[in-house]
Amino acid sequence: MSAPIDVLEGLLADRWSCRGYTDEQVDTATIERLLAAAQRTPSWCNTQPWHVVVTAGGETERLKQAMADDERFGPDLEFPPSYEGVYAERRRESGWQLYEAVGVVKGDRAGSAAQTMRNFEFFGAPHVAIVTTAKSLSVYGAVDCGLYVQSFLLAAQALGLGACAQAALAMRSELLREWFELDDDRQVVCGISFGHPDPDHPTASYRTTRAPLDQAADLRL
Repeated sequence: MSAPIDVLEGLLADRWSCRGYTDEQVDTATIERLLAAAQRTPSWCNTQPWHVVVTAGGETERLKQAMADDERFGPDLEFPPSYEGVYAERRRESGWQLYEAVGVVKGDRAGSAAQTMRNFEFFGAPHVAIVTTAKSLSVYGAVDCGLYVQSFLLAAQALGLGACAQAALAMRSELLREWFELDDDRQVVCGISFGHPDPDHPTASYRTTRAPLDQAADLRL
């Protein structure tokens, strides 16, 4: 039997941002198990500021159409004004890996725009989870929601599902607030598309890289 750290390392190594799904719905019991696992996420003073709305079936399809039709943009939480240095390099590398996988070449603005819009189609996933935080808890609520998203993604991987955290969906925060009748105190953090992964989808052919440890940690041991 594998040691717990081996299991965790395996989940972290195998997980990827899934951008291709089958049409099969995830059964309710599995979704509830996924959410129950993510609910074990630690949080600042155990405030558990996250709240998640999960769609399925026709609700997902109607929301996709609303996302396509709505032209309002603007996140509740401020996006980075720009990416510079190593952050820009990593973002660029990841973006070109995606474009190459789906056949978008440099200079193909129509192709890149179409791929961007795939975000608002949830990459064809049958389910999307919209994650919100309590506005009153400020940055710490958002940090705790980030932990929740990681727990969700690892739980999905452990259950054999594909999932993709999407900050882009927060750009439709006004629509989402109206659609789900969110309280005024809620801020949209991100969405998570999920479902059964399609192993034959072109986007399943690549994995993003990770910086070496000496670039991410200063060990003073």
